[in-house]
Amino acid sequence: MKRRGSRRLWQVSSALCAAPVAAVSVFRTVPAPWPAPLVQLVAFTPWFVLPAGAALVLALPVRRPWTVLSAGALLALQLLWLFPPDRIAQGLLDRQSDPPQQDQGAGQAAGTGPGAELTVMTLNAWKGHADAAEIVRLVREHGVALLAVQEFSPALERRLDAEGLGALLPHRISGAMDGAGGGAVFSSRPIVPMDSVPGSAFDIPTARVDLGQDAAGRPVSLAVTNVHTTAPVLGEAGQWRTELAAVGLRAARPGNVLLLGDFNATVDHAEFRQMLAGSAGAGTDGTAPGGPLVDAGSAALARLVPTWPMAGLALPGVVIDHVVTSPGIRSRGYTVLPVAGSDHAAVLATLTVPADG
Repeated sequence: MKRRGSRRLWQVSSALCAAPVAAVSVFRTVPAPWPAPLVQLVAFTPWFVLPAGAALVLALPVRRPWTVLSAGALLALQLLWLFPPDRIAQGLLDRQSDPPQQDQGAGQAAGTGPGAELTVMTLNAWKGHADAAEIVRLVREHGVALLAVQEFSPALERRLDAEGLGALLPHRISGAMDGAGGGAVFSSRPIVPMDSVPGSAFDIPTARVDLGQDAAGRPVSLAVTNVHTTAPVLGEAGQWRTELAAVGLRAARPGNVLLLGDFNATVDHAEFRQMLAGSAGAGTDGTAPGGPLVDAGSAALARLVPTWPMAGLALPGVVIDHVVTSPGIRSRGYTVLPVAGSDHAAVLATLTVPADG
């Protein structure tokens, strides 16, 4: 009788750990217009691997196959989302075929055999409070050739200029404003504004960057969108979905595409996955779809390397800042670095951009 009571306790404990994991898994899997609190909860899906593991451990003493198998299947599902087999296989292929790294110097887009190579960085500056000296230091030390900043204020712009950012990245498109609505793109190469996502709460501009020529003399260019979508808070989940879909349409244009910034979404959101699944990077004639977009963080298996919150709220970290590219662009060196004064981390990646089709 005592042994039966003990097993019952283990079973109940396992079920209590498994229940929230199962519920969040449903919200993560089903692409329904869930209300804002559930959208926010889904963002923390990667961390539910911990109670899923606990559920399996607690199920083992029960010695009932269905209990152990159920808990094991739930844990396997979480691990599958964190470490997709196709991403692991692609990562191994990329490492085998990566060209030797070249020292390209601070802020330079370097010509390579298959295209142009550049290091990009994105940062939400938390209403302009991010430390300007640290931003410039990261740009210099990592050879950043393209910098996208969200929540970019006039005061931050002045501080960046005083720290010498203009000498490293002399070309810019600035939409500085107080509060959370500002943004800017800084580049080592000429940059030309194109348009903005219509109907967005924050300005989400697209610009074209001339990356020069590859080793074969072919022109290389890149359409860059500085992303800052509405957060899916109460009353704003619909606007968030609309903006993510509109951002995805940026990638349907011909040529090389880069979307980077604060998406206020993770790979666990169906809306973000739908955006990635859209056809991107078509040929210049627009007739051939290029395939799904690639999230550099997911490709690097960095789902447990959070980009927010770095300050303020005491929450488990999530990945809501992304570097997303059309499929023809390869990425390496994905890095997440905290920046003093901001609740977001900076995200960096080195991209190899092919010649224009």
